[in-house]
Amino acid sequence: MVIGVLGAGTMGAGIAQLAAQNGHKVILVDKQEVQLKKAKDQLASILLKLIDKHKITSEKANEIQSAITYSTELSAFSSCGIIIEAILEQLDVKHSAFEQLEKVVSKECILASNTSSLSIASIGGALQKADRVLGIHFFNPAPLMPLVEVIPAVQTNVSFLEQAVSLMKSWDKTVVVCKDTPGFIVNRVARPFYGEALRIYEEGIADFATIDWAMTEIGGFKMGPFTLMDYIGNDVNYAVTTSIFEAFYYDPRFKPSFTQKRHSEAGFFGRKSGRGYFDYSEGAIIPTPVKDYVLGQQIVDRILAMLINEAYDAIFMQVATAEAVDLAMTKGVNYPKGLIQWSKEIGTKEILSRLEKLFADYGEDRYRPNPLLRKEVLH
Repeated sequence: MVIGVLGAGTMGAGIAQLAAQNGHKVILVDKQEVQLKKAKDQLASILLKLIDKHKITSEKANEIQSAITYSTELSAFSSCGIIIEAILEQLDVKHSAFEQLEKVVSKECILASNTSSLSIASIGGALQKADRVLGIHFFNPAPLMPLVEVIPAVQTNVSFLEQAVSLMKSWDKTVVVCKDTPGFIVNRVARPFYGEALRIYEEGIADFATIDWAMTEIGGFKMGPFTLMDYIGNDVNYAVTTSIFEAFYYDPRFKPSFTQKRHSEAGFFGRKSGRGYFDYSEGAIIPTPVKDYVLGQQIVDRILAMLINEAYDAIFMQVATAEAVDLAMTKGVNYPKGLIQWSKEIGTKEILSRLEKLFADYGEDRYRPNPLLRKEVLH
């Protein structure tokens, strides 16, 4: 099968590399010639590093490079069996692209979007033949991250879904199928990792460095929430949070933070701008956390309870199975354990107790325990 990729940014170029590594002919299209050249040069650099590390041979590197055709014309996609779109996260831009794609490809060509938060049904709604539209959400960097979320829309024909799942599995990806709801699994369930950390900071309970120390040292996470937001980009993370908040009809569980909004407005995007919650400029003083294990445990307990509650809500609302949720969080964002598994280890009664205390203390709907979690405790 010939694989088409629309958009030669970091994600699109990574998907093209992944497809070529798995033996496909690939057509990578971007309207900007400069972006195509950048993608081609970056691929050459990545392949050289892989050769140096003895991960691939120079012959394999040549095969991968020669498998990818670079073009600025959508007409180059005419022979593709699937096209994966990885362009700007704006619905009108995606609508325009998919309408144009439909004029170029065969009726059997799958049209997939790599969107992280937009409605697949809405993207498909712009097409004459919407039953072949679905979401295939990779995580960055696409060649390395094992998880792929595959999202059928209400219009998607099951045969196209099965083809997409089969293709991703043939690329050695861990595939989770989930409902077309805002944020899918990972970006929905992970919101409290950022949101509750920001809330703890705003209440004056602990500073950025202390919260990050607690979540890594005590919680076992690879990165603390503020380091991770700086890595992702505060502008990007804030935009996703805002998008999910609006898409969930302003459910207070997903309410954005003024702290993050102000950092984003100030241009404190994180590593890419040299400053975020932390200062990344040369010679900057690295803040020292308060290594109080009692405080640290309280921070971990609060954020973890909120994460687990969100995981139960995703299952309760039939977004995905418990197994899929745990797979998504361990393989997609490297959580130390699946959240459902974690809840069983701590005890669902203990998690419910933490949430009920937060709900009693604050009186905010944000802390309401999920009905499925309550049911687990009663049983």
